[in-house]
Amino acid sequence: MTRARGQDFDAPEGLLDIQDCVDSHGRIALPPGTTLISLIDRNIANVGETVAYRFLDFGSSPRGQLSELTWSQLDVRLRAIGSRIQRAAGPGERVAVLAPQGLDYVSGFFAAVKSGTIAVPLFAPELPGHAERLQTALADAQPALLLTTAAARGAVTEFLDDHPGPTPPLLVIDEIPASAAEEFTGVTIDVDDVSHLQYTSGATRPPIGVEITHRAVGTNLVQMIFAIDLLNRNTHGVSWLPLYHDMGLSMIGFPATYGGHSTLMSPTAFVRRPQRWIRALSDGSRLGRVVTAAPNFAYEWTAQRGRPTPGEDLDLSNVVMIIGSEPVSMSAIESFTEVFAPHGLPPTAIKPSYGIAEATLMVATTAPDAVPSVSHFDGERLAAGEAVRVPAHAPGAVAQVPCGQVARSLWAVIVDPATGAELPDGRVGEIWLHGANVGRGYWNRPEETSRIFGGRLASRQPDSRAEGVAPDAAWLRSTDLGMFVDGELYVTGRLADLMTIDGRNFYPQEIEVTTAEATPMVRRGYVAAFTAPDLVIAAERAAGTSRSDPGPATEAIRAAVAEAHGVAPADVVLLPAGALPRTTSGKLARRACRAEYLSGSLRAKAT
Repeated sequence: MTRARGQDFDAPEGLLDIQDCVDSHGRIALPPGTTLISLIDRNIANVGETVAYRFLDFGSSPRGQLSELTWSQLDVRLRAIGSRIQRAAGPGERVAVLAPQGLDYVSGFFAAVKSGTIAVPLFAPELPGHAERLQTALADAQPALLLTTAAARGAVTEFLDDHPGPTPPLLVIDEIPASAAEEFTGVTIDVDDVSHLQYTSGATRPPIGVEITHRAVGTNLVQMIFAIDLLNRNTHGVSWLPLYHDMGLSMIGFPATYGGHSTLMSPTAFVRRPQRWIRALSDGSRLGRVVTAAPNFAYEWTAQRGRPTPGEDLDLSNVVMIIGSEPVSMSAIESFTEVFAPHGLPPTAIKPSYGIAEATLMVATTAPDAVPSVSHFDGERLAAGEAVRVPAHAPGAVAQVPCGQVARSLWAVIVDPATGAELPDGRVGEIWLHGANVGRGYWNRPEETSRIFGGRLASRQPDSRAEGVAPDAAWLRSTDLGMFVDGELYVTGRLADLMTIDGRNFYPQEIEVTTAEATPMVRRGYVAAFTAPDLVIAAERAAGTSRSDPGPATEAIRAAVAEAHGVAPADVVLLPAGALPRTTSGKLARRACRAEYLSGSLRAKAT
């Protein structure tokens, strides 16, 4: 068996060896009893005095005030917080985290898991524009206890005053003394127990909680380690991603798995000054390999607003950057690379990837030595479900970025969603998944769990990608559309977003790209296309254009979309920056855009 490149180092005795997670057939099989807590306990016992998590707080210092937790200090915090959790919540009950980004959030999340309860990573209600999502998640999870911090207590209390139904007790975790650790009672945790509820982003429907087991999260972390092929204890994670998001949680899961450490900052700190992300990556890159992850908009935003100052000393030579959006934008990759390649960013650094909450996170990513690439397909044929390559300059050509290969010990097939039949390579269909990293189902939603997590293949191709999976096995219906071409997975869009106009199918992101390229008045990456019932395009204005006449831009958009796609927009709405609804992870919320348009509130924002 080939040893993962990132594991060629002398690991301290007692830490998890990634090779112990692979069986004789090369498939991932976690050692018996492996849970998030058993992994943390191994780190405490073997590298207790090394740093586990660091937080850069830019709220108290423009340069970022650094705080750290070693594994031994984390141990004390988990047991102290856990002892208080055990007073209010029993095994299997939900404990929600409503706290700002920081080390207290990390401690609260893991303490809930260590206590045998089900953690529910959410966010403090001070996050603007997402109160409804928080209300929905709390009503759904029905937690027995809420965890927060002293800084967020006032906002949480005020929010709970307006919360319908019973109000769970509130525990302020940073006021719990270290001495409370002696009162913690150990509990037995099984690998198939639910670790946490991962609420979906709400891009196409109201957020619902995915039941993620210890087996699922452990398997997916090991899958990512093998896929990236460069993680070891000397690898440094850097992340500003919200810890209530699946990709953000993975960045605190990596250190738990291999005994390393991650540096965190808040999403607000990144958005305000994206160069903070770059500088943290550079600092880590000077010491060893650094891994980070972000969606499309973050790379575009950083290329625009995080440019290095002249003569700034940055070193990005050891950085690996996962870009995980559906679908991945090549323009985001190119603009970021153009800015940061002069500072050592390798051409292989950015890794287009695909993942969903229902599969814990990662599904596919490009090979470690692969350079991001783009292919062009006939847009009309693609919308009809067939991949036909064409030159980039061909009329109607659509750019697609491949997300590489499916993770080890995970099966992915492309299926006709109407019939359940597996489709051959080169055909577009729904992506179905099967593997130990798939969640157990949706919390308290048996019918939807049966429908989404209980897919059955009606038929298989002769050279089926389901080879090795039992004929009667259950499959996860991703609700995403994709295809396999030349051995790589392409994600073409979401079923829920696919638009049908005059009997033809259209992917919204293709029309959104055309819109952004039609006029400099449009802010790239901030366009939403949807039907209501005819085609509507809503776009935010680019910086410096708030007083410009929208007429010429609107006409340019109409002409470009009609020429490129053969459909005339019924309405084009230009909006001020920040007006388009987005999910808590930064994705465009097209469903919410459409709802606001139909209610008249979106057009009321128009300028």
